[in-house]
Amino acid sequence: MNEYLRRLVDKLNELRERRRAVILAHNYTLPEIQDAADFVGDSLELAIKAAETSADVIVLAGVRFMAEVAKLLNPDRIVLHPDLAAGCPLADFASPQLIRNAKKEHPGAPVVIYVNSYAAAKAESDYVVTSASAVEAVKRLETETVLFAPDKNLADWVQENNPDKKVIPVPRNGHCPVHEHLVSEYYVRKAKEEHPTARVLIHPEAPRPARKLADYVGSTSQMLRYIGKTDPRGEYILGTEEGLAYRAKRLYPEARVYPVSPRTICIDMKKVTLDKVVASLESLKPRIEIDPVIARRAREAVERGLELIGKKPK
Repeated sequence: MNEYLRRLVDKLNELRERRRAVILAHNYTLPEIQDAADFVGDSLELAIKAAETSADVIVLAGVRFMAEVAKLLNPDRIVLHPDLAAGCPLADFASPQLIRNAKKEHPGAPVVIYVNSYAAAKAESDYVVTSASAVEAVKRLETETVLFAPDKNLADWVQENNPDKKVIPVPRNGHCPVHEHLVSEYYVRKAKEEHPTARVLIHPEAPRPARKLADYVGSTSQMLRYIGKTDPRGEYILGTEEGLAYRAKRLYPEARVYPVSPRTICIDMKKVTLDKVVASLESLKPRIEIDPVIARRAREAVERGLELIGKKPK
């Protein structure tokens, strides 16, 4: 760690104690963010941690919808998002009107929305799920037809694992650009050629042809647990955003871990930097604020999604 980062970390630690703050970071964030955070995890784990925290201030190092979820579960706490410009192209596919139109076209079908969506869209939905919980949550629904927004590839993965259901993607073409284009069959095959003995772990946001080449399909934290249970000294190709490789190497220093491509970078995730986290804690801005009516309805959808998998917020 260079001197500049060391000074930032010292300042961050002082502010964290003074503000009674907790820093929650996603697995895709910059290495120095992961090192400084109180907790690093996937979307499901971050939601659960946000629901359980007793901190006065929550700093969400990730993209904006993650900070919104933290605020939904902690309406009376200060939730900071160090860079409001850190959005999510996948979340942009799901507008409130899109969800309303889908419900009109398929009356009676519940809307299951991926956590990678904004609060206004969540408010129009019935259940909020994550990549780790989506398959099990849909399995537990009693209805045969399910509307799933906004990721077509995750919807396809849910369909594969729930053959007795009819899972309709809303919209038809919703996707994460990183997983759709850079965790493609081409890049997975190329990585396998470069590392022929490596196990391939793929995120369910990737297209089906890529997933078919995987030894394991799961969320970021499910991939990490797979490495720990299978062989902490083994060789792995990670078919997701490249930030997970750093996390895997920290947890399993003897493992050989490679991103499926060095180009699998989510620009939005990298917008949250350590100096922005420090500035946010210093000024207690930018704060996440959500319209109370939207917040109540979205929070209910988040809580119903957690309850479906037995993770009812405390």
